[in-house]
Amino acid sequence: MPAEPAPETDVFLSGLLFFDLVFTGLEQPPAPGTEVWTGGMGSGPGGIANFAVALSRLGLRTSLAAAFGTDVYGRYCWDVLARQEHIDLSRSRRFPEWHSPVTVSLAYAGDRAMVTHGHAPPVPVAELAGSPPLSRATVAHIGLDTAEWVHTAHQTGSLVFADVGWDPSEAWSAALLDQLGCCHAFLPNDVEAMAYTRTDTAEAALAKLADLVPIAVITRGGAGVLAVDGTTGETAAVPALPVDVLDATGAGDVFGAGFVAATLTGWPLAERLRFACLTASLSVQHFGGALAAPGWHEIAEWHARTRRPDYGFLDEVLPSETVAGTRRGPVTLGFGDDGWR
Repeated sequence: MPAEPAPETDVFLSGLLFFDLVFTGLEQPPAPGTEVWTGGMGSGPGGIANFAVALSRLGLRTSLAAAFGTDVYGRYCWDVLARQEHIDLSRSRRFPEWHSPVTVSLAYAGDRAMVTHGHAPPVPVAELAGSPPLSRATVAHIGLDTAEWVHTAHQTGSLVFADVGWDPSEAWSAALLDQLGCCHAFLPNDVEAMAYTRTDTAEAALAKLADLVPIAVITRGGAGVLAVDGTTGETAAVPALPVDVLDATGAGDVFGAGFVAATLTGWPLAERLRFACLTASLSVQHFGGALAAPGWHEIAEWHARTRRPDYGFLDEVLPSETVAGTRRGPVTLGFGDDGWR
């Protein structure tokens, strides 16, 4: 019997990419007719880039299919992802005369509020994904009509990790749960999970989701995370790590990337959740989502400083040699020593 072809990449993703402009240090949101000065700001790639950068910084070969504008925002995001973060963009495309979606994120009170402007890309994102490459894992955003490429990835043996976005209609159609058949893991937050399952607690929502998908994970912000792994029979609840939150933008994506990486490593469920919580907690101490994601340097520094017994499993994977720290986002495009202008 011929050997199965080897995966071309570790993780494949496809989705909408944004240019993020983040303001931190707000004591309160601005009111009409007023002006509020912030204590800090930063910029960087956002949207699906949050997940992609976090995965790449954890050492996973990462391939992304996304639309990029040729405006200053799109060129900047392409350069950062391809040259700085070493993400494969061979299935991504640049579109002249299409401006990149832009999100302004206002971070305050331990959370964030966002304002976004953008138009649909000239070619549907699902078309960019096309026939996805063979991969160990796939990250996808599911909806009432999940893209065909996600089903194709599942059929070729890729483990599909899925999340959902906020439903602006707030109808929270239970029909979305029918899409979980192609998923290995589903990672909603508690609000989304309770809304879609028509339950009143995260625990009740988890019980319903566990009947629909092999691994169900529900994030609860500062209250931690709950999960069930039907493939191993494990259940686990892990508290959030106590940190001073600067900016929560993209924290859910960074958590998801940590969970994907830990799953591919083969750790027990509780350790997968702890690792994902750690990556998210390190990210919220910096502004932005993508460029706040930690790499092994930051994880090793945290582990050496805290030496928490419940994170002893990190000793098995931390690099023996010193690795370079990650790059943070610039305050303004064109500044910094990365050569980008």
